Amino acid sequence: MATPSVPTHSWTIGTLLTWTAQYFAEQGLPTPRLDAEVLLAHALGVRRIDLYVRFHEPAEVSLRERFRDLVRRRVAGCPVAYLVGKKEFFSLEFRVTPDVMIPRPETETLVLAALERAAAFAAPRILDLGTGCGNIAIALAKHLSTATLVASDKSPAAVHVARDNAARLGVLDRIAFRTGDLFEVVQAGEQFTLIVSNPPYIARHELAGLDPGVRDYEPHLALDGGLDGYEVVRRIVAQAPNFLEPGGYLVLEIAAPQADTVRHLVERLACFERVEIIADAAHGPRALCARAVATSDASRPDAALAPA
Repeated sequence: MATPSVPTHSWTIGTLLTWTAQYFAEQGLPTPRLDAEVLLAHALGVRRIDLYVRFHEPAEVSLRERFRDLVRRRVAGCPVAYLVGKKEFFSLEFRVTPDVMIPRPETETLVLAALERAAAFAAPRILDLGTGCGNIAIALAKHLSTATLVASDKSPAAVHVARDNAARLGVLDRIAFRTGDLFEVVQAGEQFTLIVSNPPYIARHELAGLDPGVRDYEPHLALDGGLDGYEVVRRIVAQAPNFLEPGGYLVLEIAAPQADTVRHLVERLACFERVEIIADAAHGPRALCARAVATSDASRPDAALAPA
């Protein structure tokens, strides 16, 4: 959808911001003022707070042209994070591209749960499956100075973005990035203190009904959880005990409606104990944590849980 014609006289940073926020609201965008601020700050190359310092400055033609393109693409549905190429997560700034999912605030629940459990170990070794832009692994590395991590993704392009983020945020020396499907990246003899993942968990038939900003722009590889939404979750739950140290933890992000089913999948395995569902800030189920029993003869997963 093209933007409507607007007057070309007396444009300032402030009037441009006000007009755009109103236009976004008319188009039904959920956060019109915030979107306008983020995009205008990006077009100017400044922080959002600087918009108000420069509120009365003239908005030059070159700025308006750059900004007009961003406004057009936002109204067409492109997420703000892809337009500006970055997203904040756990107070860290991550580079994002359409090759990776945009980090969500809800996923900070998983990071907090993992940090709490990792605190009991002197030098935790952590496996992050489906790392995307690397937000989970990097946030953990930044807050666990003695931890070493392996972060993997099926998408080589996603691994490239994640490695770039780790280098920029100063933790590349403690994260080994690998490309592959779930546990196929694990080398012989490797075991981990924690296995964490925000896996795809949307049922395939539900993808078409997602918000267009997600459905049309974010990578389906990171969204598609198979026919019933549990395909990847089942594989992780079934195989994780083979790669967890005794007393280690599996920490998974889950969709709220899936909490009981995923809990049941985990509780069926005698090699897990202390299965907990962790709520997010909105008080909905968001993460599952389970401890591997701290004995060397723990039962291994039932083969019936593995996918056919």
